[in-house]
Amino acid sequence: MKPENFPEDIRPYIIPQHRGKLIYRCLGCKLEYGIKELLYTCPDCGQVLLINDLNFDRLKKIPGRMWQRIFDYRKMLTIPALKGIYLYHEFIGPVIPLDAVIYLGEGHTPVIEANAFLQKKAGVRFYFKNDGQNPSASFKDRGMASALSYLNFLIRQQHVSDVLAICASTGDTSAAAALYASFLQPRVKSAVLLPHKKVTPQQLSQPLGSGAAVFEIPGVFDDCMKVVEALSDSYNVALLNSKNAWRILGQESYSYEIAQAFEYDMQNLVVVVPIGNAGNITAVMSGFLKFYEAGIIQTLPKILGVQSEHANPVYRYYLEPDAKKRKFVPVTVKSSVAQAAMIGNPVSMPRVIHLTNIYNRISGVQKVFFAEVPEQAIMDWALLANRNGHIACTHGGESLAGLVAARAQGIIGESDIAVIDSTAHALKFSGFQEMYFEKSFPAEYNISPNPDYINAPVLIHPKDLERVPAPGKPLKEDEFKKFVKRVSEEIARELNLTKVEKA
Repeated sequence: MKPENFPEDIRPYIIPQHRGKLIYRCLGCKLEYGIKELLYTCPDCGQVLLINDLNFDRLKKIPGRMWQRIFDYRKMLTIPALKGIYLYHEFIGPVIPLDAVIYLGEGHTPVIEANAFLQKKAGVRFYFKNDGQNPSASFKDRGMASALSYLNFLIRQQHVSDVLAICASTGDTSAAAALYASFLQPRVKSAVLLPHKKVTPQQLSQPLGSGAAVFEIPGVFDDCMKVVEALSDSYNVALLNSKNAWRILGQESYSYEIAQAFEYDMQNLVVVVPIGNAGNITAVMSGFLKFYEAGIIQTLPKILGVQSEHANPVYRYYLEPDAKKRKFVPVTVKSSVAQAAMIGNPVSMPRVIHLTNIYNRISGVQKVFFAEVPEQAIMDWALLANRNGHIACTHGGESLAGLVAARAQGIIGESDIAVIDSTAHALKFSGFQEMYFEKSFPAEYNISPNPDYINAPVLIHPKDLERVPAPGKPLKEDEFKKFVKRVSEEIARELNLTKVEKA
């Protein structure tokens, strides 16, 4: 739809005009820095940064109901830069000109309601938001669209040149970073660090296919992250992990899309996300806070962050009810099917603490909660979801298991409606399904497959058939008819089919 065809009162707003005045603000010493240079931590105290718009109050001059109409009408545009996360340009990256925006099809992933059986089993009405339908098959594309659009902007402004983008990853970050960086090559090249043998083959193939330099090192993600941090401190590289505040901005789009999908009514809504490096839960809180401050939503939804027992530092931190006594202690992670969340020292933990305090204070009651789930529950709920019409990865299973645990604890009420984040495509983690079906999980996972959830192919090759079809070796007509008849009979027997009597 062309802008001139929109209602007159919407036309001035349909193409973003707000330019914003963005700065980095340190969560520790509160110092502010300009955005014309690549910064990931405060040069003064070393704490992580958040990006703030000093002109945000201008957005509040537009009534919340008008913003709702702007976003709803803007979805009808065919302008590529506004079809993805930058539909919410004023709230994500208002300094980025539209011609610098990188759009590869990310964002606006479907929100699918669970069927009646699954909702009854979970004890609550819920939806999956399937972020596995992003271009690189994970939610990380939201942050990369923001971070690489920002890099593209800096390159065009000649603030940087010959950029090497680098990240540590458990799989999804590297796939997204390599994909978006490849779109900007040769001006941007990418390198990724992965923990050796701790990334699924499917995830490993993605950065390789996008042409990134891929390095595997001993250890786990936390070890890779330390190496990447050392490289970004000492060399001219662009860090693309969630330590990069631009990543957080892009991932805020998840909140905005949920608000829009539920017609901006957040009453009784619960948003459930798995916690890995804590960037996603940070972004979700930040996004809802911005929409609330601008009057676009009238209440803040509950937020539930979920961790496996094998990687649970955030959950452990909030076990202490007295905020003054809380002390963050990194944990040594154990093997987890929620592999992308197998992080014992999340870099965004200071952001989580900061935003959780603000979120609960503005709400007037506690609205941010944390749950811990066993590995067994993660696999069982992921498989059950996929048996009921979803494409849930193990992290979607982790979130669903967390929802069920929170419902049992009374954190989530009977009238609540949940939106569960399935962060990646299930095929990325199909190896865990294979181990479940083959009963081959190593002992450290603490998973005993439920026979009711195991599935395997059945070979149909009737013993009385001397010859069967093979590539390049078709059967003669009579032999082929016999083959079809006997195979059909065997399948009918396996399925207990009743033969139709012909009149």
